This record gives sequence, structure tokens and C-alpha cells, in this order.
Amino acid sequence: MRADGPQDAPVPFQEFVLKVHSRCNLACDYCYVYEMADQSWARRPRVMSTAVVRRTGERIAEHLRGHGLTAASVVLHGGEPLLAGAHRLEQLVTELRRLAGPRITLSFVVQTNGTLLDRRMLELFRRHDVRVGVSLDGDRAATDRHRRRPDGGSSHPATVRALELLTGPRYRPLFAGLLATVDLATDPVRAYESLLEFAPPTVDFLLPHGTWSTPPPGRPADPARTPYADWLIAVFERWYAAPRRETGVRMLEEILVLLLGGASRIESVGLSPAAYVVVETDGEIELVDTLKAAYPGAAATGLTVHADRFDAALAHPAVRAGQRGAARLPTACRVCPAQRVCGGGLYPHRFRAGRGFDNPSVYCPDLYRLIDHLARRVAGAAAPGAARRPARPGGPRATPDRPAVGFPIGRTGAAVGTTETILGAPDRANRAAVHPTAGTGEAR
Repeated sequence: MRADGPQDAPVPFQEFVLKVHSRCNLACDYCYVYEMADQSWARRPRVMSTAVVRRTGERIAEHLRGHGLTAASVVLHGGEPLLAGAHRLEQLVTELRRLAGPRITLSFVVQTNGTLLDRRMLELFRRHDVRVGVSLDGDRAATDRHRRRPDGGSSHPATVRALELLTGPRYRPLFAGLLATVDLATDPVRAYESLLEFAPPTVDFLLPHGTWSTPPPGRPADPARTPYADWLIAVFERWYAAPRRETGVRMLEEILVLLLGGASRIESVGLSPAAYVVVETDGEIELVDTLKAAYPGAAATGLTVHADRFDAALAHPAVRAGQRGAARLPTACRVCPAQRVCGGGLYPHRFRAGRGFDNPSVYCPDLYRLIDHLARRVAGAAAPGAARRPARPGGPRATPDRPAVGFPIGRTGAAVGTTETILGAPDRANRAAVHPTAGTGEAR
């Protein structure tokens, strides 16, 4: 199936994001759940009940069998999912696997802030093969700027203790990676290297959520300025110039894969069909939950696991639109040479009050600049003897109407998952190969 054209038939869901707890023990100031437009968390049950878990498991099994699928991913999300407690999480994983039956393989990952991650939790995850992604923005100074406790206390020491436990030999195989939000006030190389201290299998840098109506912090109105691209380019150059592959950097790897003709497996770049769905603690079925950054009710479908099959969500106009490849692009993006790599960016970031989502991303200048820079580096690396050539300083600056190089068009289709978890792509080995020193040494 092509990722760059309309889909003839909907792509079934292959990733199910379960909001197992609707509250959090941190007060991160950039959180799209609690700090942005949609405040529906306040009316939901704190924890997903046994009845909702069972019905969700039945719906997942029904959906996978109905579409002839034998494997899917389940993301335990929140809020802070570990607030649900070890016993309830064990019941959930056990029940969903029981309902799926022996012919369907469910892989689980939990995305946590790490502050409640202790040996008991890790033993549970080890027993049931649940991978663990941890959210951390960098060193203590970076973390304390945004990821504080409700009383103002630092969350950094508790997260570091959890990571020291998780990265020990007994639990290391469970470590899925680190999720970090870009902060322009933090030095990018310092942020990257502070995360490298935990030897993560992958690091995913997320752009802070924002829209044209509520712009992200530091995103200037002047399209010639690209602070987020500049930040990520600094990370890229540090990562790409390393003498050996130290870790994966998911967003950068996905862009490189797209530039080399592949297809993305994340929703923030590329045109691959979205193939995941969200279930809230009360059983409501929702679209990508980062839509909560746009306006109240933006993620709602009006469907629930109690009354509706997941096929009903698959037929939802917003889901169908998200699977239409280039046809889903905003009007202004359809003539852009970067369209098949950029994909219009993350859907919620396109929103503007009064115009809806038919706009380029609020990060459009940054995405273009970042993609152009990586395209130049790929083109340079393709030259004889240039595989490890350092970046050339200077050079003409690309603009949306004057790209520095041509942008290849991806030829391979693949379903994408949510950006809000560190769940790795199934073809991680192929993504590792985009690094110039792939295969020359083990990750640190």
C-alpha cells in the first residue's frame, strides 16, 4: 500500500492507546492533557475499571480477528499510568492477552514519568514482557523548568532513580527509550548528552504542542526564523557525527528514512496512514489525543467500547482523512517540495480558530529547514568518500519556494503510531542503518 496516495480501503488499527489512569502526579506546564484547550480529563473516572478493560479487550480481539491480523501493540498511557497500581496493571495485561487468545500476539509498552517506577513494578513488567518508555527532558535544570510536582518540588531525582534501576542488567531488556520535549531554553547538545547517560535504545524529541491560535513557546511570527529547527539540527549534527551509533533519535531517523525513499512510522512526519486509536478511562473511543491541544472536544468521536466496534472509529471521517496520504494535506502544502517528507507535520499543530486544520503546521518553517538540512547531509554523504564528512558551515539558506536540494518521494507504505510513546518501530534495524556508522559498534 502506498503512503503517498489515497487509501482504497481503511488500514485497520494496529496500536491501541489505553488511558488506564486519567490523573497525574506531576504538573508539567506543557502537558496537552491538563494545560491546554480540552479539559475533559476532569469529568472522567480516575482509573479504567475492570468492566472497561474487559470490553476494550473484547473489542481489540474482535477488530484484529475481523481484519485477519495476528499482532498489535497496546500502549498503557495516562495521565500517569503507574497511578493505577501494580495489581490493576497486571490484571489489565493478563485480561487483554486472555481475550486476544493464542493466535494473536499483543505487545505492551507503558509510557511513564518514572517517579513511581520501582522494583515491584519492574518485576511485574518483566513477568509480562511490558516494555517501559520514560519521559525526561534532560538534566535537572531542564527537567525542573517544566516537569515539577504539584507542590513545586523537583521530579528529576525520582526519575533518575527509576532509570538507574531500569537500566540495570535485570531490567535493561525492558527499556524502550526516552521521550523528551524540546525546550529552547536548554542547550540541545547538553540535553542530548544528558539523556545519553542512561544509554537509551532510542530518544524521541517532541515539539511542544501548539497551534496557530496558541503558538508554541518561542515560535516567532517571522517565518525566516527557525529556532526549533536550529535546536534539532544541533542534536542531529552531534548524533550524526558520532564515531559510532550511540542511540537512535526517532524523529531524525524517520526523516532520513523518508528522504531515502521509505515510509514513516510516526504521525509527525510523512504520509503513512494513521493506524492507532485511543480509549479513555470511561471507554470513550477518541482520535489522536494530542488534538486536545486544539479545542475542547477535538479528539471526540461520540463512540464508546460499550456500544461500538473499532470499525466504527475506522469509518470516522477524521480517521479516514488521516489515511488518505497526500490528499489529506492542507491546501497550502500541496505544492511544497517537502510535502512527502513533512506530511504537513503533526495534525493538531495545523489548527487555527476559524479555519480549522486546513493550514500548514505552526512549525512549518522549522520543519522545512530541518528536512532541508538533513537532505543536504544525505546528499553529501552519498558522494564518494563523504560518508563521514562533517557538516559544511554556511551555504545558501533554503526557503519554502527555494529548496536547497530535491526531496525524494517515499515509495513504501507503512502504518504509523502515536508520537506520545517511545514504542519502537518494528523495523528498528532498518532505521539504525540510516546512521553513517551503523554496524560499527554497540550503543553505549
